[in-house]
Amino acid sequence: MTARSIRGTAAATLATTVAITAAACSNPGSAGPGAAKDSAVVGIAYEPESLSPLLGYGKDGNSKIFDGLLAFDGAMRLKPALAVALPEVADDGLTYTYRLRKGVTFSDGKPFTAKDVVFTYRTILDKKTNNPNKTELDALKDVRAVGDDTVVFTLKYPYAPFAERTVLGIAPEHVAAKQDVNSGPFTTRPIGTGPYVLTGWSRGEKLSFKANPGHWGGAPAVKRFTMAVIKDDDVRATRLRAGDLDGAILPPNLAKGFEADGSRKTYEATTYDYRTVTLPTHNEVAGDTAVRRALDIAVDRRTMVDKILEGAGEPAYGPVPTASAWFAKGTERRHDLAGAKKILDEAGWKPGPDGIRVRNGVRAAFPLWYLSGDKLRQDHALAYASDARKAGIDIRTQAGTWEVIEPRMKDDAVLAGGGSPGDPDFDQYLLLKSTLGGDGFNNMARYDNPAVDRALEAGRRTDDKAARKAAYDTVQRELAKNPGYTFLTHIDHVYVVADRWDGLSTQVEPHDHGLASGPWWNVEDWKPKK
Repeated sequence: MTARSIRGTAAATLATTVAITAAACSNPGSAGPGAAKDSAVVGIAYEPESLSPLLGYGKDGNSKIFDGLLAFDGAMRLKPALAVALPEVADDGLTYTYRLRKGVTFSDGKPFTAKDVVFTYRTILDKKTNNPNKTELDALKDVRAVGDDTVVFTLKYPYAPFAERTVLGIAPEHVAAKQDVNSGPFTTRPIGTGPYVLTGWSRGEKLSFKANPGHWGGAPAVKRFTMAVIKDDDVRATRLRAGDLDGAILPPNLAKGFEADGSRKTYEATTYDYRTVTLPTHNEVAGDTAVRRALDIAVDRRTMVDKILEGAGEPAYGPVPTASAWFAKGTERRHDLAGAKKILDEAGWKPGPDGIRVRNGVRAAFPLWYLSGDKLRQDHALAYASDARKAGIDIRTQAGTWEVIEPRMKDDAVLAGGGSPGDPDFDQYLLLKSTLGGDGFNNMARYDNPAVDRALEAGRRTDDKAARKAAYDTVQRELAKNPGYTFLTHIDHVYVVADRWDGLSTQVEPHDHGLASGPWWNVEDWKPKK
């Protein structure tokens, strides 16, 4: 049974859906089936910029080093973590009261108290803190401690998903308050209350952890855990096959190469993860509404799912997956090459001698960047450029690192990814709000649509579900009229893992499929097989 991209409110039931098939390990090594059962090495594609929750690390939970007040279980239901119970919410939706677990200590032995919670949230909201996700806490007016074991949050307006934002890790005031929040040693050598303690971080190479013997939830059976940072998909597959890794995330076509042997299993996780092409507002071609609309129907999404993802995903028409309860029915875009050509003809983009369209001396051409070594992005970029050329638009694909790509995002298109489980506000606000254009990787296309801005604000400032549905329907319909991004696919995440432990499963996953996601989301609960 194969899981597909997130099914909206059905996410809770789908989160535990896991596709398991036999897979191979032809040359087991130190991390292979014969390795110590109390250690694990997994391959991930990306590493974070920082390990500080004050700067956004672990905001969706599962940060290994830290615990939040709450956590998500395997079915994406909220459960207590550093809090002893779910919050008490006032009738007006403006006050959330959390009772804290007693006897919890940070990994340096110092006690965890309500003051650490207050420090964490107030620091994140401080203007001097470089947290790119702080708008997700825009509703927070104040947070205060009542004694050592109670925290009260007061909101400016009812924010329906506030409790889901309290899964982010809590930082120790006695450590982090004594240094620069943006550049101090805590950003790379953190101390938390989580099930694991960081023992080393070699950037671009690996992150190493050891079990926290004093964790309030009990000491993990997997005593040593290593995340190898391997950006190239092919290299990751090769190292997995050689036995250097116990598990790894792989593109579907590479995961298929591990189907011959029962010593490994493949897990497919449902996700909110999408691939999209940014169409920069400041580019005279990509910023033209007619070009955007034409590309939106020239692209053959279904073929991308079938050929690139080998069926492990769904066509994407926006950040909201089509089976989600938040999806606006009727905003699906058909593949219509003739329609795309008609849009361009009517807008004055006429075919030139080489078939590429021209208007007022401007050639319909622009570059499209994708991340080096990322096979899925490369394949999406090449397919998109091929579809665009059939409509008379010349898109030149180029590979680069984020250091090369980021300075070019204002004017050049990027094969980007995104997606956050749970509430539609989490992803759409950062992706589409005009005031966030140019703010790092938020609103990469610098999309500017007043109707979308109004709807995004309306959607986050009420807890009335019908009003919120209407707001996010407006966002999606506006994206169909003027798509500042061409959404391509929602992709499932595929992992191959050695069959040496019990307790592996997957959650519904965000775009960020690194430390927090994968079958190792709950590595602290794994048990060696007898």
